[in-house]
Amino acid sequence: MSDWTLELDLRPGDGPLFRQLHAGLRRAIADGRLAPGARLPGSRTLAKRLGVHRNTVLRAVADLTADGWLETVQSSGTFVAADLPRRPPPSETTGPTYPLPPGPPPDDRRPPDDPAILSFTSLPDVERIPQAAWARAWRRVLGRHGRVALDYADPRGDRGLRAALAHMLATTRGLAIGADDVLITRGSQMGLYLIGAALLGPGDVVAVERLGYAPAWRALAAGGARIAPIPVDEGGVDVEALARRCRRENIRAVYVTPHHQYPTTVSLTAQRRLRLLDLAVEHGFALIEDDYDHEFRFDGPPLFPIASVDRRPVIYIGTLSKVLAPGLRCGFVVAPPPVLERLVARRLDIDRQGDGVGERALAELFAEGEVQRHVQRMRRLYHRRRDRLAGLLRAHLGDTLDFAVPAGGMAIWARVNPAVDLERWSAAALARGVWLMSPAAMVADDDPPAGLRLGYARLAGDTLTRAVRALAAARRDGRRGG
Repeated sequence: MSDWTLELDLRPGDGPLFRQLHAGLRRAIADGRLAPGARLPGSRTLAKRLGVHRNTVLRAVADLTADGWLETVQSSGTFVAADLPRRPPPSETTGPTYPLPPGPPPDDRRPPDDPAILSFTSLPDVERIPQAAWARAWRRVLGRHGRVALDYADPRGDRGLRAALAHMLATTRGLAIGADDVLITRGSQMGLYLIGAALLGPGDVVAVERLGYAPAWRALAAGGARIAPIPVDEGGVDVEALARRCRRENIRAVYVTPHHQYPTTVSLTAQRRLRLLDLAVEHGFALIEDDYDHEFRFDGPPLFPIASVDRRPVIYIGTLSKVLAPGLRCGFVVAPPPVLERLVARRLDIDRQGDGVGERALAELFAEGEVQRHVQRMRRLYHRRRDRLAGLLRAHLGDTLDFAVPAGGMAIWARVNPAVDLERWSAAALARGVWLMSPAAMVADDDPPAGLRLGYARLAGDTLTRAVRALAAARRDGRRGG
């Protein structure tokens, strides 16, 4: 296999070349540029690449071999020694010489990167994605439209996919829109970041649900905006508390998850939805509606987005990451034309455009009905897993967790008995191979709730049973005073 050329700076006049080569190779090994066991080019090849005499290379290699940095294997070549001598102290640090502002807190939502750990994450089951159909769509796009699809394109996204999304939103969510009303982003997180960059600046206030989705808050506040938490109860965000806050200060934007509130899964009542729209018009703030898992509602009538009532004050965000897979990085924003123009301008600053091939392939899957069929299959599957998890929790943790079965979504929100120390329980569960999301990752202050968001979408029947039983076994280690 061909490899890249190792660059070394040899300068005639700065001392013997064999010493420069010796020092350069030793530094490359010590710095990790040449890993233990790496094979060096032959002496003739290396001499030709470096523009030196072969004897220069042979002398440097001989000295490095004598020092223990290299080793020669008969009929195989010269390699970086597997057992290296003690490295000299580095001449420079790997950190920057300039000060860094405080960084974001660690992301406590992410489960460990260990397939052996069972995670109660509310991410979709990627094993169920129609991979064969997806691969065929990619091949077709590359075969028919490769040159165009791989070139620069509309920063709003592929028009065919925007039209397919507009049709889906009009049909299933009551949004009377067309392709020109849609901006495709790399996941909903990019959409949130673009909104923050385009609409919010230093000192602006964005109201959020006190229990909520912290990555969204960080994206919206990245430009210096201030987060104002609003309480959440069994009816969703407390709109009257928001109204009182609006009377005290100038709210620039409000971010909500009304369909299945994150993390509690409750739905915002109809009265609060209308009141929220009235407040947006009265106080002139942007209402950012994140409809992240609209497709997965199992019980009762469908709930249309707030944007379906009045689109003027609403910036509507959705994603296909929950429908298909997070790695596809496909989200969308629907907003009034002047807002979309600003978002597109910001998008050009950081990303230029999305994945032309992937977006065209996804548009073909919509046209074939593959996405629609996949949604129907997954809705049935997640419905069964929700019911199974609810039954297991009642059977094994009925005295520890109090919860209502959600009407939809991909997780159950459960309040924890005060007799249980949630941090100790989580640590004991992880020791038994089960990961729980920290409640501290869901609040905009320092007072996390005694609750758990238990995602079930990725846990199949037997796996779900094992995970709940492990939680029950770890519970005794989490009792206060235990």
